[in-house]
This record gives sequence, structure tokens and C-alpha cells, in this order.
Amino acid sequence: MPDENNPKKITSGEDYINSLRNRNLKVYLFGEIVEEPVDNKIIRPSINALAKTYDLAVSNPELASVISPFTGERVSRFLHVCLSAEDLVKQNKMQRKLGQLTGTCFQRCVGMDAFNALYSVTFEMDEELGTTYHSKMKDFLKKMHTYNYVVGGAMTDVKGDRSLAPHQQEDKDMFVHITKRTEEGVYITGAKAHQTGCINSHYMMVMPTMRLGENDSDYAVVGAVRVEAEGITYIYGRQSCDTRSEDGTIDVGNAQYGGQEAMVIFEDVFIPNNLIFMDGEYQYAAMLVERFTNYHRRSYVCKSGVGDVLIGAAAAIAEMNGLTNASHIKDKLVEMTHLNETVYGTGIAASYQGYQTKSGNYMPDDMLANVCKHHVTKLPFEISRLAQDLGGGLVSTLPSEKDLNHPEIGKLLKKYLRGKADANTEDRIRTLRLIENMTMGRNAVGYLTESMHGAGSPQAQRIQISRMMQLEYKKRLASIISGIDIAENKDEIVEEVGSYFERVFQI
Repeated sequence: MPDENNPKKITSGEDYINSLRNRNLKVYLFGEIVEEPVDNKIIRPSINALAKTYDLAVSNPELASVISPFTGERVSRFLHVCLSAEDLVKQNKMQRKLGQLTGTCFQRCVGMDAFNALYSVTFEMDEELGTTYHSKMKDFLKKMHTYNYVVGGAMTDVKGDRSLAPHQQEDKDMFVHITKRTEEGVYITGAKAHQTGCINSHYMMVMPTMRLGENDSDYAVVGAVRVEAEGITYIYGRQSCDTRSEDGTIDVGNAQYGGQEAMVIFEDVFIPNNLIFMDGEYQYAAMLVERFTNYHRRSYVCKSGVGDVLIGAAAAIAEMNGLTNASHIKDKLVEMTHLNETVYGTGIAASYQGYQTKSGNYMPDDMLANVCKHHVTKLPFEISRLAQDLGGGLVSTLPSEKDLNHPEIGKLLKKYLRGKADANTEDRIRTLRLIENMTMGRNAVGYLTESMHGAGSPQAQRIQISRMMQLEYKKRLASIISGIDIAENKDEIVEEVGSYFERVFQI
């Protein structure tokens, strides 16, 4: 990490990669310490994917960067607090583009959504309690803008016995909690599971994972932690086909980019006072979690960008197989596109209908954000099924790259794995490996598993949707239209409208 006493702003992807060197992180992979994550062949593709966020900001500054209100210079849009619905929309457009460019998770959305949620929550905490969290949050953001850093988010606790509240757990460490308070700050212990891009960040924003009660005050902690802080251990997540990246470029499927998930273990990790944004205020944990999930669930429009890549691979393999004009092939590609655009449409609609909070920043529409994420728990799986259908059995039975390059059997494989006469055999194999990579290989973690469980598993969205569907208001509409209710003043329906419809439709 750059010397914070001698600021050097990160501008390019190369700058970013260099900023990750020599941090002495305690990272375990396959039971062994990783000496330098940047040079590890399994970890490096995830670093390349995140570096692309910086390069896009250079090549397309209007899309992927903003003028910082703190420094007056351009910084990554991933560091921006949204001050309009248009800001929310541009985040979504940037996310789709990055999905198209990397074909995987680029690991910056959690942090972006975390401090956007915290911006309004800390403002309201200060307003109601007289605390100073909001000013500290702005100071932190100014520092992040000065360096153009990566801020990750750490929310998901390991949870232990799910039927018990945090304070009821036999082992208190099942949820991250404060172990000691001093005049200088607090110490935390616990673990966060499947944390996206944590090793590739400069700071992590540690947050509670659920609604908390009065007895859970030690678990109500929010703070920014340097990734290389003393007491942190990272255990890199095992992914399907991950070791293929160590040898060659064909079998890996995605030749350059990958995602990253790890377990983060905190053992009495210190957070100084200036980086603490919640300390025992348990009653605000639910507000933070709900606002974060609003932002993050509409952020899943990134999967539409990844879906664009998979649809392209499916179309390409159909063409190489000589099936471009078959009606059932065209129909499957249409269906894949329809599903993919449904994800994007609901996500970006949530942003277009964003509304202003007390702090002045904008939050996505609650209902549509949850609808977007609920689509994501289903539709990418069907897109993947159709991609495998178009790819055929070779998606999972291809011989290895070493076989392809073997002096004796390689020429036989290049002969028998050929499709159309003008289709290059190696290109066909690479396309099939990409479909495998995205639907059941390494990047299926980001496209499918994360689509199911990220930002809350499906039932979490259904609960939120049920809270906002306002059936009594809709029943009232139906009764008036059907003639059941013959009220003299039909305008009284306006008085009964719920808060959601009142805000969205301004009635």
C-alpha cells in the first residue's frame, strides 16, 4: 500500500496492481502461506479483474469516474456517494460494462454500496443521538478519494446456530464482535465468510450482518480496517477448476480474469476511533442492513454484463457448429437475451426511481431492487442451462490443453474436434471452455452461486417484497373499480395510499 504520509494517487490498473505488493498479508491457499498474492497464478486473475475498473476509468472517464467533491480530482465511480438518481444509473451502466469486459466479478460493488448506505445511516444516527459518525465517514471518504483506493465490504458472519441471536451463541465468535474498548478505539474478533475481493482491497468496511437486539450491542460495530492490519488471517476459497490457471490459457476458460472469495478471520483486530462508524448502537443495525441490501441488490445488474459474455459464447459455438440458421438455436438465444435484459431492466429501474435520504444522498427504489436480485437468483441459471444446451456434451468432456499440444495426439484432436470447415479448432475449444468456466467452473462462483446467495438468499428478497406489496391499498383499488365500494368521494383512496406508492407515484 502507498505511504499515507506521502500520498500517491492510484490512476491506472498497473498502479493498482503495484499498490498491492509487499503488504505481508497472512493469506492461506491450499494449506500454505502465499508469499506474494500478486504473483500467485490462482489469485492473479481476480486482481486483473479489479484492475480493469481503473483502466475503464481512464478509457471512459464519464462512465467509470467522477469529480470528487472532496479533492476536486477524478476518482473511481466506485468511491462515489450518489447525489442523484442519475448517479445510481451510471453505477449500473458501469457495472454492466465491466461485466462485459471481464466475464466475472470485479469485486468493488460491496464496498461502494456499503459506504453509500452508511452515509445516510450515520447522518441519521448523529441527528438522533448527537454522535459524530457522519463527519468521520466524510473524512474517511476524503482519504479514500485522495489515494483512489479500493474499499471492500465485510458483512456476512459465519452465524453458527442460525436459530440463536448473536449473544445467545455458545461461541461468541460466530458473529464479529467487540472484545475490548479503549480510549484509542476498539478490538474485534470473529470471522466473515465468502468475502468478495477482500485480499484485493486496501480497506474493508466491517458491518453487522443482521438486525440486532439490546443484548447484542457488542456486535453492533461498523469500522474501516486496513487489509494488512495485525490480527487478520485470510483463507482463500477453493473454486471449481481453479488450479487450471497455473498451467496454460485454454483450459482455464477465461484467459485473464477471475473472481475472489475468502474467509476473513479477525483476532483482536484494532479499529481506531476515527474509523469507527457504529459502536454499540444496536438499534441502527437493521437500518444499515436494509439500506445496504437495497443498494447491493440492484447492483446485481453486473450479472447482465456477464450474461452478455455467456450469450456471446453460446452464439459463437452455435456458429462454429454450423447451426446459426436453425430456428431452435435462434429461439434459445432470444430467450437468453430476454432473461438477461430482465435482470438489467429491473436493476436500472430501481436506480431511475432512486430517492433522496435525509443526508442528501440517493438510495435505489426498495421494491425494484429486491425484484432485481430475486430475478438474479433464478434467471442466470436458466441462461446457463441454455448455454450448456447449445454447447453440447463437449462443454464438460473436452481433453486437456496438454493433450491438444501433444506431438502425437494433438493433431488428431485438432482434426476430430473441428466444427465448420472455416472454424478454427482451438477457437472452438476456447469457446467451449469459456462456457464451462462460467456455468460450472471457476467463474460460476460469481455468476451462479453468488447470484443465488449474494446480498441475501432468495427468501430474504421475498420477505422484503412482501413487506412492500401493500395489498390493502391494491384491494381498495379493486373494490372501487369493481363497484363493491360506492364511495361518494373516490379521492379518499389517496388518503389510504401506502408510503411506497406515495413516494414512487407522487400521489
